[in-house]
Amino acid sequence: MITVTEKAKNQIFNLMQTSGYSDKHFLRVGVDSGGCSGLSYKLDFDDLVKDGDEVIEFEGVKVVTDKKSVLYLFGTELDFSDGLNGKGFTFNNPNATRTCSCGESFAV
Repeated sequence: MITVTEKAKNQIFNLMQTSGYSDKHFLRVGVDSGGCSGLSYKLDFDDLVKDGDEVIEFEGVKVVTDKKSVLYLFGTELDFSDGLNGKGFTFNNPNATRTCSCGESFAV
């Protein structure tokens, strides 16, 4: 499935706390069609695990991915960057054959 870096875990935890989400909530990571390269990453907070979802917990931070998205995200690392080149979550996806310049969409 996917892995989450320490920086990303800390940011997810901080966002959940500052946004008032309960411990029942988790980060849902997915893939949708669209974007410059054909597929785009999707991040959202959710509290409902659906049939077929893959669930992974990283030191108190739960990440859930739907069955279809797992195929595109297998081996992907979710990271968080707060440097001068931009701030936000980044996906290091070994399955991507092409990405757009903003890093929000990809193709396989």
